[in-house]
Amino acid sequence: MSINQSGWRPTAPEQGKGNVPASVTGNKALMLEEALIFEIGDSHTTGVDFATAPARATTSKLGPLARKAPIGLPGLSEPETVRHYTRLSRQNYGIDLGFFPLGSCTMKHNPRLNEKMARLPGFSDVHPLQPVDTVQGALEVIHQLAHWLVTLTGMTSVAMSPKAGAHGELCGILAIRAALEAKGEGHRKVILVPESAHGTNPATAAFAGYGVEDIPATAEGRVDTEALKARLGPDVAGVMITNPNTCGLFERDMREISDAVHAAGGFVYCDGANFNAIVGRVRPGDLGIDAMHINLHKTFSTPHGGGGPGSGPVVFSAALTPYAPLPFVEKQDGQFVLVEEETAGEHHAGSFGRMVAFHGQMGMFTRALTYILSHGADGLRQVSEDAVLNANYILRSLDDTLDAPFGPSGPCMHEALFSDSGLADGFSTIDVAKGLIDEGFHPMTMYFPLVVHGAMLVEPTETESKAALDQFIAALRSVAERAKAGDPSLKTAPHFAPRARLDETLAARKPVLVWKDPAPLAQAAE
Repeated sequence: MSINQSGWRPTAPEQGKGNVPASVTGNKALMLEEALIFEIGDSHTTGVDFATAPARATTSKLGPLARKAPIGLPGLSEPETVRHYTRLSRQNYGIDLGFFPLGSCTMKHNPRLNEKMARLPGFSDVHPLQPVDTVQGALEVIHQLAHWLVTLTGMTSVAMSPKAGAHGELCGILAIRAALEAKGEGHRKVILVPESAHGTNPATAAFAGYGVEDIPATAEGRVDTEALKARLGPDVAGVMITNPNTCGLFERDMREISDAVHAAGGFVYCDGANFNAIVGRVRPGDLGIDAMHINLHKTFSTPHGGGGPGSGPVVFSAALTPYAPLPFVEKQDGQFVLVEEETAGEHHAGSFGRMVAFHGQMGMFTRALTYILSHGADGLRQVSEDAVLNANYILRSLDDTLDAPFGPSGPCMHEALFSDSGLADGFSTIDVAKGLIDEGFHPMTMYFPLVVHGAMLVEPTETESKAALDQFIAALRSVAERAKAGDPSLKTAPHFAPRARLDETLAARKPVLVWKDPAPLAQAAE
């Protein structure tokens, strides 16, 4: 299969250069064009050739497990295989390469100390079926981390087992359902979700069997408190609210909202994905929150991306603690024990059940506790202060170039929100994002939240220096000014990436995810 058949085409600057080798190979200096591994080798050879083995009549020791058909994998030598995946890795973008400005995702640096601790013997090789007396250190890590999560949030208890944010949301909603059923109010079947909440919030409520109703936002991007109060009633189980919200703003009426929901007999679930902006500054428990998940892979800097592993512990108020899931770690008579179904007894009889087979992500717990202990109380407070400072620096540095719809609403929290208003006709957010790639930056979050047309959401986190932010601001300003001037080259950006602009609609609707061996050419009969 030729290079062009495999999907590569010369980008704009390369076309028409005559005898430029790159137009044949696709290579750009030391950034080599990489074919599929199936195109590098074929399934009929191996990396090392052996003479044909003599036929043997002995029975295979594999028995019925012996392969009876070709395996279908390309035969490559070890150097070929290593080079292939190394070259692929150079075409990826990661936090160790540069600034990752995705909004509401808190893609910040992962301290190497965290990784070192997670790889210590006893943590890296622990097994969930080991006897409890052999894993006392691991259980102490879980217990101590749980203590700090409860302390930082001002809540009563925490479920450590949920594996990620959305999993934590489900955990909280199931606890709310169990509490309502215990009170004989299982008829409450509606969850209210503000427009400024994360998209997983309504999805989680619907998955748990609840009807979902939107609550509008005000002109300044916060929850319309009066509209929410007007909708409360005997059919409402609770509200799922993101705070700070997806517009990058703190919900100043949070306490008033919680009091109203509680007075109407419901519960308040808070999406804690943006906790990085308020950790050490605000305790959600003081705001009347009943349940909130904490993304350890965001706020407490454990690995983020690639589908996991993540961790989303859920903190609970006193009202929901009796219904929290199993298992959890307790200290009894100087020993750490796992409280599970067999040992829950009467003090946890109302638990809605179990969310995972075992106890959660040990590696994530170790990393998060390391992060907390290495920062201390004052350090965690500075984390949130610096994250908010960086976001406001970006917002105010660019609001003269890009439309900031909620700029007049006051200081933002963790992220700066812009729109595509003011760009030239025919130009939109995606053109700005693709232009940023040519400037060497990963694009910001695009078209989210939906309450802003052509949204561009930038979250710098606290780990970026002023120099790094200035570099990003200069690049985004340059691209935005080109988009406002109608620069046609932006419509074909990126020009310097390993691939030119893709048809994203076609890629989403008709993705080609599996390589297939081309059909053999038909041969004429003899």
